[in-house]
Amino acid sequence: MTSLELGIIGNGTVAGLVDESGDCTWLCLPRLDGEPVFNALVGGSGAFRVELTGQVAARQRYVRNTAVLETELEAEDGSVVRITDFAPRFMDRGRMFRPASTVRQITPVKGMPRISVSLSASRDKGASDMPMKRGVSHVSFIDDQAGFRITTDAPLSYIMDEREFVLDQEIAFILGPDESLSDAVGALTKDWLERTCSHWQDWSRRLATPPEWQEAVIRAAITLKLCVYEETGGIVAALTTSIPEHADSERNWDYRYCWLRDAYFTVTALNRLSAMGTLEGYMAFLRNTVAHTQGGHIQPVFGIALEEDLTETIADALPGYRGMGPVRFGNQAAEHIQHDVYGHVILGASQAFFDERLQSKAGRLEFEHFEVVGERAYAVYNTPDAGIWEYRGRAHVHTSSAIMCWAACDRLARIAGTLELEERADYWTVRANEIREVVLREAWNEERQAFTGAFGGDALDASVLLMAEIGFILPNDPRFIATVDRVDEELRDGYHVYRYREADDFGKPKTAFTACTFWHIDALARTGRLEEARAMFEDVLAHRTRLGLLSEDIDTHNGELWGNFPQTYSMVGIINAAARLSLSWDAVV
Repeated sequence: MTSLELGIIGNGTVAGLVDESGDCTWLCLPRLDGEPVFNALVGGSGAFRVELTGQVAARQRYVRNTAVLETELEAEDGSVVRITDFAPRFMDRGRMFRPASTVRQITPVKGMPRISVSLSASRDKGASDMPMKRGVSHVSFIDDQAGFRITTDAPLSYIMDEREFVLDQEIAFILGPDESLSDAVGALTKDWLERTCSHWQDWSRRLATPPEWQEAVIRAAITLKLCVYEETGGIVAALTTSIPEHADSERNWDYRYCWLRDAYFTVTALNRLSAMGTLEGYMAFLRNTVAHTQGGHIQPVFGIALEEDLTETIADALPGYRGMGPVRFGNQAAEHIQHDVYGHVILGASQAFFDERLQSKAGRLEFEHFEVVGERAYAVYNTPDAGIWEYRGRAHVHTSSAIMCWAACDRLARIAGTLELEERADYWTVRANEIREVVLREAWNEERQAFTGAFGGDALDASVLLMAEIGFILPNDPRFIATVDRVDEELRDGYHVYRYREADDFGKPKTAFTACTFWHIDALARTGRLEEARAMFEDVLAHRTRLGLLSEDIDTHNGELWGNFPQTYSMVGIINAAARLSLSWDAVV
């Protein structure tokens, strides 16, 4: 049965998912949101499969502190093969080498293993197979947009016929543009593997990790880095489309785009670990976003190269993950009104005005550039929108949107202060204070003793827990403490937290939203319930895949992971919770 026990390989241009049997079942080309040429994950025919005759066991692990994945397959006769998968990424001639390419090395480890290799690629959203053309030592898959070549030193006749053969020596496959390689495939594979391992280990070594839960934090950081499209600085919310939020829910969405909300959380988490390069790239993405919208409406999600049109379509040819369609491409959320986006733009940019480590620190010019976003936030904070959860059939004045509009004005005031622009600091402080007073009055429900999800409403929403995290309210404020208590009573199931319990466009949610669990962990820690927060964190970590990854949702009855994978929101939570709950280095060494 298909599951989310998947390893991720990637390099900032492309990313692939490899299952426990060593099959690459998901790969989009020529970039993260491109055509899924390997699409077996959602029921398509495209995959790069390796079958060991008589297989009885499989093991998967990452080379320590890297994005290099190893899968070992063992047969009943004791023979073993190791499949090493990676996407090349390293500095070469003064620039980062990160081609639209993946590499697969298959090594005999023990005995006389017999394997077969099969290759098939899809196009037109799974509607047809790509034509294959055999070369001397390669196979070309023909398509104008997503065509590619696999070059190998394996016996090509065996590969083309999917014939079983004895693996008596190491073989390699390099997938990339339909062009000749600069050297023999085996030599390139060995060189690229060594340099890619060194790159990731050097990058991981520079992370400012807390002393506790280091392995979980490093894996989360590498995973977030794999969700960054470095050409533009855009960050995808996840690498997949249409993994259901729960079984047969039809809550199947395409997450291979840049939500400014999700990207802010990703950048903030990596900043916390001193991985500043992502912020510098994302700042360029934000500058282009603001310049393009010119002080008007900013849509909540863009393509990773700032595409506005993300028209949502259904791929009828693809049955879906475990047959649970529909499979969607594009996302209607691009058409939504979501006012929290203005706060997330400013929050995502704000550290660039304060951090001296940056190669190019933001200044007055950038501040003036972003002020138009604050003006928009102030203009709309008290008006209805689709909210953080992107309701498709109703609009309210959502509390989470209003507090993010406050954050836009508050951070502009702080930035103006550090730039010694006293008049502008006063201007934005007045506006932030006005929004805060309105939110405290309209979102507080005296009868419910909680801040509710919408002004004048009575339904709880876990997103209000962000109030303390962004500094809108002090964590010891009795109203915030009471809100945390209500979330405990009504949205929490064991150690898991739901977004909300009310029915939406698709009925009542049936899985907990892992990001909300992490927000609750943060709230518990801030309100002094540290042991409870640590217990909840350990429980979430126990629900990760064997490789340490999380999707969007968890079934609270059986612990199964659902939703798009890997979910940046969830991986961010691992970093933030560890940073908040860990002992200090002084207490450890």
